[in-house]
Amino acid sequence: MKTELILCPSPIDESALAKARSTSDGMGAVVTFSGVVRGREGDATISGIDYESFNEMAKRQFELIFSEIDQRWPIESIRLVHRTGIVKVNESSLWVEVVAAHRAEAFAACQHLIDEMKKRVPIWKKPLVT
Repeated sequence: MKTELILCPSPIDESALAKARSTSDGMGAVVTFSGVVRGREGDATISGIDYESFNEMAKRQFELIFSEIDQRWPIESIRLVHRTGIVKVNESSLWVEVVAAHRAEAFAACQHLIDEMKKRVPIWKKPLVT
């Protein structure tokens, strides 16, 4: 399985990422997910979220999750971009793409990746209360 991981403060250019997609002829499913910062965190109105990451440990945890996915589903590739630093309301903080032969595997792997990321990857968020 081919993987690409980017942790960076730059805005996520989803259009450029889609144009850079590379799939083989046997792939029939591309699942993408975009996580967008909401304007509320609990009862508070916020202007954004400040994401902090321990990059080396985060990359290691992502590698472990990718390995688990590779053992569980027949996935061709995964690309993941996670913002760090301040991300304003309505901006993407996370973009994921999973390519597989069939949609069931692509959806399942994407869901697993996001669920495990939230549990295990050391990326912390601090809401910016307005």
